[in-house]
Order: sequence, then C-alpha cells, then structure tokens
Amino acid sequence: MSLPEHAHGHESAIKTPRQLLITVILAFLIPIAIIILLVNLVGTSIRTGAGSDSQSEEAIARRIQPVAGFKLVDADAPKVFKTGEQVFQSTCSACHGTGVAGAPKFGDKDAWAKYIKQGYEDLVKNAIHGIGAMPPKGGNASLDDFEVARAVVYMTNHSGASFDEPKEPAAGDAAQAEAAPAAKAEAAPAAPAAPAEAPKAAEAKPAEAQPAPKAEAQADAGNAVGKKLYESVCITCHSIGLAGAPKFGDKASWEPFVKTGLDTMLKNAISGVGAMPPRGGSQASDEELKAAIEYMVNAAK
Repeated sequence: MSLPEHAHGHESAIKTPRQLLITVILAFLIPIAIIILLVNLVGTSIRTGAGSDSQSEEAIARRIQPVAGFKLVDADAPKVFKTGEQVFQSTCSACHGTGVAGAPKFGDKDAWAKYIKQGYEDLVKNAIHGIGAMPPKGGNASLDDFEVARAVVYMTNHSGASFDEPKEPAAGDAAQAEAAPAAKAEAAPAAPAAPAEAPKAAEAKPAEAQPAPKAEAQADAGNAVGKKLYESVCITCHSIGLAGAPKFGDKASWEPFVKTGLDTMLKNAISGVGAMPPRGGSQASDEELKAAIEYMVNAAK
C-alpha cells in the first residue's frame, strides 16, 4: 500500500542524526557571530578618530605639548646663526610666500629676475636697511646681517639665481662686534657728578607726573608667547600697517577687527584673510596665534 502523494511534501529535511547535530550547532553559532559583528560595527562607528591617526602616541603628544617652551643658553657660547630657510620661514614667508604688497614670490623666477640683476650686494643691502614697503630686516630687528644675507641667497637661489652661500663670521669677529658698543660707552666722557646736596627748595617741589606708558610697554605685561610670535612673524606687516594690516598700537586701525570678536579674528588668522596668508605664513599653533592677537589688541587699547 503506498502513501498518498501529499504525504511526501511534509517530510523533514533532517533525515540523519548527523544532520540534526549540524543543525543544532549552526543554530547556536550563527546568532553568536551576528551579535559579535554588530558589536564591532557599533564600537567602530562611535570610536573617536576612527580611521585616522588621531589616537596615535605622536598625535596625542602633539596635542598635549606646552604652548611655549624654553631652553637654557650659555651666554658665553658662540652664537648659533639661523639658516636661510629658517629665516625665510620665520620672517620672510609672510610676504614673499604669497607675493603680498608687490614682494617677489618665492620660487617665481619672472618676479625675481629684475631684482637678481641688481646683484648680491644690492639685494643684501636693501634687505638689511629696508626698501619700499619692506621694513629693515623684514621687520625682525633681532636678525644678524649674516642671517639676512643667508635668507636672501636662499630665496634668490630658489628663484633663478646662483649666488654663493655667504661665509659665516668667525667667533672673534662676532665677539668684537658685540663688544664695540660697550667699548664706545667706556670711551665716552664721564658725566659730571651731581651735587652732593640738593637745594631744600628742590626737596619741597612735588614729584613730576611720570609720562604715560606707551602701548607697547603695556602690551609687554601680557603673555610672553604672544609677544614672541609677534616679534618673529607678525611684526613684518603689523609694525608698519603693510597691505592693510592693522598697525601695532593704532587703536583706530584695530577697532573694526576688534568689533568682530576674538573668535573671528582667530579664525581669519588661521585660514588667512585678504593679503594675510594662513597663520601669517608661519607654523604657529592655534594657541600661539590667539596669544599674538591678544597681545596686539591689548597694545591698541
């Protein structure tokens, strides 16, 4: 006797004990695997900086490093001169990195051609003493003449020239140059000694009012970080109001920028605005830029 045809359609797919065992095992493993994959997916999507190196040891060290640092320098040690590239990055790039105010742009052979024709001596002389919109030594008075010459050679040789690298002055020459002002002071005649006793009338005279401190003197009381960045980078344009930059200590020229607020000024300094390149052409951090802005704003109050 045969079974009805519809009975064959309800037969189980599991026909042997082995198939049953495999089915039971898979019934446990598949849900577990799915759960693990979902956990990993959720964990990856909410992990800060996923897919980047923001959590690497180097990136963390950069974020937590101090805003400013210091190093001990032996006053008697020989002077260590900056290279031409270092001077360019710290001082010259603000204008020559972008070609602002007619400055020949770094690497632009056509823009530099007419200046290179003037010759090495004239180029260095103009860089040291200033010419046109360019202040003496690019606005960084702390630079040595030799360092300025190095920067000139660095920029011109990357823009079509082939000048020789200037020779570093001997230690004796540098020491003699530093001692010259002291020698002149010693050679000057001594001022006549003040009288031993001042007249009694002078004692009764009220003390004269001291002159009001200058804006820069007031700003010196601010943080040293902002002052340092200003003197190494920002001074190039802001000391003379180059290319529309608000002039240091000039309240009227700073007023429109101060009205926009510190956050807006910092954002513009970071990304660049008008003739000003991003970060003023420097490698300064956001904190250093903020300190420099506060330093200049305080000087203009």
